[in-house]
Amino acid sequence: MKIRKEDALEYHAQGRPGKIEVVPSKPTATQRDLSLAYTPGVADVCRDIQNDPDLGFKYTARGNLVAVVTNGTAVLGLGDIGPLAGKPVMEGKGVLFKRFADIDVFDIELDCRDPDEFVKIVKALEPTFGGINLEDVKAPECFYIEERLRKEMNIPVFHDDQHGTAIISGAGILNALRIQDKRPEDVKVVVSGAGAAGISCAELWIQLGVQRKNILMCDSKGVLHTGRADLNESKRAFAVETQARTLSDAMEGADVFLGVSVGGMVTKEMVRSMADRPIIFALANPDPEITYPDAVAAREDLVMATGRSDYPNQVNNVLGFPFIFRGALDVRASTINDEMKLAAARALAELAREQVPDYVLRAYGLRQIKFGKEYIIPKPFDSRVLLWVAPAVAKAAMDTGVARVQIDLDEYRDRLESSLGPSREVMRATMHKARKEPRRIVFPEGDSTRVLKACQTIIDEGIAIPVLLGEEERIRAKAKELDLEIPGAEIINPMYSDRIEQYTQRLFEIRQRKGLTYYEAQKACRKRNYFGAMMLEMGHVDGMISGITVNYPQALRPALEVIGPRAGVNRVSGLDLMFVRNKLLFFTDTTVTIEPTPEELAETAILAAETAAWFNVDPRIAMLSFSNFGGVRHATADKVRLATEIVKRVRPDIVVEGEMMPDVALVTDVLENAYPFAALRQPANVLVFPDLNSSVIAQKLVVHLAGAENIGPVLMGMRKPVNILERTCSAADIVNLTSITVVQAQQDKSQRGVAL
Repeated sequence: MKIRKEDALEYHAQGRPGKIEVVPSKPTATQRDLSLAYTPGVADVCRDIQNDPDLGFKYTARGNLVAVVTNGTAVLGLGDIGPLAGKPVMEGKGVLFKRFADIDVFDIELDCRDPDEFVKIVKALEPTFGGINLEDVKAPECFYIEERLRKEMNIPVFHDDQHGTAIISGAGILNALRIQDKRPEDVKVVVSGAGAAGISCAELWIQLGVQRKNILMCDSKGVLHTGRADLNESKRAFAVETQARTLSDAMEGADVFLGVSVGGMVTKEMVRSMADRPIIFALANPDPEITYPDAVAAREDLVMATGRSDYPNQVNNVLGFPFIFRGALDVRASTINDEMKLAAARALAELAREQVPDYVLRAYGLRQIKFGKEYIIPKPFDSRVLLWVAPAVAKAAMDTGVARVQIDLDEYRDRLESSLGPSREVMRATMHKARKEPRRIVFPEGDSTRVLKACQTIIDEGIAIPVLLGEEERIRAKAKELDLEIPGAEIINPMYSDRIEQYTQRLFEIRQRKGLTYYEAQKACRKRNYFGAMMLEMGHVDGMISGITVNYPQALRPALEVIGPRAGVNRVSGLDLMFVRNKLLFFTDTTVTIEPTPEELAETAILAAETAAWFNVDPRIAMLSFSNFGGVRHATADKVRLATEIVKRVRPDIVVEGEMMPDVALVTDVLENAYPFAALRQPANVLVFPDLNSSVIAQKLVVHLAGAENIGPVLMGMRKPVNILERTCSAADIVNLTSITVVQAQQDKSQRGVAL
C-alpha cells in the first residue's frame, strides 16, 4: 500500500486538525444539565470523592482514561525528533486505543530529557489517569523511568516499545515453535538489537521457556559477550561466553533469529547457515533486517514474521496494548505484571489456532486463513482479540493479587462482546438461549463452503446439531480442504436415503389435491430442499436453513409447499434486524410479498410486532408511505392507511401509526410539532414498508451507505422453524440465523418465534 506524503498531510489537516477530540459523555442541552455538570451540582460529587477516593472511578472518566506520554527521544523509526514532532504519533496511539478497546486517551508530550524530572512529572499525573502508556522514550532511560514509575505509582505503567513487541512476538514464537516442532528450552536464539524492544523480547521469551544461556544478543558493535567492557547494566544481563563476534557468526546453526534493529542486517547466506526449520522474526520497520521474499528464497523450510502488513505474520503492537490496558483497567489493576503479559501472549497464540471468521477474510481480501506457516499471529481487525486478551489479562491480575476489584469473567466476556456493537449483544443473548437446548437443524446445501465454516462454529459453540445434506465424500473432502473438524454433524445423501419412500408418501398426501403426482413427489424428495423440508415435517429435525446457493423464491417454495404458514396466518413475511448507529430497527417485509394487499400489510405488521417483542423490544410500528396522514390521495397511500386501521382494530394493544414518511416516523420533534394527534409518541423501531420494492432498496442503502449491520432475514409466520438466507450471506450470518432458528424450535408450537 503506497502512502504519499501529500495524502498523510491532508489526512491530518482536513476538518478539525489532528486526529482526536474531547466529546462530552453526558447531556449538555439545558441549563439544568450544565448545573449538574459544573456548579453547583458537581460540588456534591467532589465531596463524596474526597471522602472515598475509589468513587473517582465511579463518578469520573479516570477508570477509562490512559495517558500516552513521550519526550520524543525515540519516535517510531524517526529517532530523536522531540516532543512536538512526536505528537502526531501519540495522537495516533490514542486513535488505536479508542478504535480497538474503547479506551479514552490524553496524549502528553513532555519537553523533558532528565529521567528523574520525567518521573516526577508523570507521577504527579496519577489522580487524572487509570493507566500510563510510555511511548517512544529512548533506551536506556526508558528502563529506569518505567521501573521507577511502576514502583512509585499505584496504576498500571506500561512502556509499549518494550513490552508490546515482546508480547506479540511471544505469541508468534510459541506458534512458530509448534509448527517447526521445536521446544523453547532447546532452541538457540539470536537477537539483533539490544535496545528496549530487544531486551524486553528476550526477557519475555525466557519466561516462555527459552534458556538465557542459549541467547546471543547483538548490538551495533557485535555480539554481547563477557569480554566486552562497554556494556551497560541491561546489556550485561545477556553477555555470554562465546567465540562468536559478529551477527553472521551468531546466526550459524541458530534456530531462531529475532531482529529489532535496522533494515538489511541479514543476508541470504546468513539464513542458509541457520539450523533446519529455522524461525526468522525480522521486525525492523519499515525495512526488515531481511525482506520476506529474500528469506523465503533462501530457505523454504522457515517460518517468518515481520513488522509489515504486506507480508504474512505481522508483529503489530496494536494486538497488545489496547486489550492489555482494557483488562487492567476493568479490574483496577495497580500494575501490569509479568503474569499479565504472559497471559496476553498465550491468549493471542491460542486465538491464532482458531478458525478465522469471514469478516476477517473480507477485511484482508483473502479467501482463506488458517493456522500454519503464514498465519501464526491473529490479524489486527479480528475483533475476537478483545474477547480473548482482555479477560486473560484481567484473570491474571486477579490471580496475582494486583486487581482492586474482582469480576465474574463470564459476565465480563459478555460485556466486552456487547461493547462491539448492539448486534453482538442481541446475538449473544440468542446464542445463550440456543446453547441451553441445542436442536437439530438441517442444511440442504451441506457441501457449501460457507455452511461448513458456519457448522464448525455452531459445533464449537454448542448452538445446534447440524444435519448436512449432500454427498458425504464430497462434504468430508471439502471440510478437510478447509481444515475444519465437524464430528458432531450428521451427513445424509437424499439420493440414497432409506427415508425416500416415507417422505414421498407424506408429500403426496400433502400435495395430491394441488396437482402433484406420486412420481413427481418421489422425484421432489430426492432434491435437497424438499428432503430437508420433509425431515422437518416428519419431526426428524427441528428446523431448516436454506438459500445459500439458490435465490430466495426457489428456497422458499419447498418450505411453503411442505410446511406452510402456521394457523391463523395467511401469508408469511420476512423481517431484518437493522443496527443503525447503535439503534435496533426492524424492517419488514423484506423478502416475500411484492405488492401486498392492505390485509397482508396489516398481518406483516402484527407478525413484526410479535417478533420485536420476542427480542425484548417494545414495538412501535410506523406504516411507511410517501404521504403523511392523508396528505396525498393515492392508491398506494390509501392501502397503507387502510392497513394501519386494520392493525388498530385487530390488535388495539399494539402501538402503530401511519401512513407516514420515514422522517416523521424517526424524528420525535417532527412528529410532535406537526402531528400531535399521532399515537406514536417516540421514534418508531418497526418500519413496515408498503411493498417489497421499497423495503429492499431501503435495506440495501442503509447497509452500504450508512454502514448498518443486519441480521436476518427472519421468516415470520411459518408453522415450523424455517429460515431462508440470501445468497450473499457470510458464515457469520448462517451462525446467527441458526441461533435464531434453534430458539424458534425451543418454543411451544402455538408460540413459534424468537423468544428471548
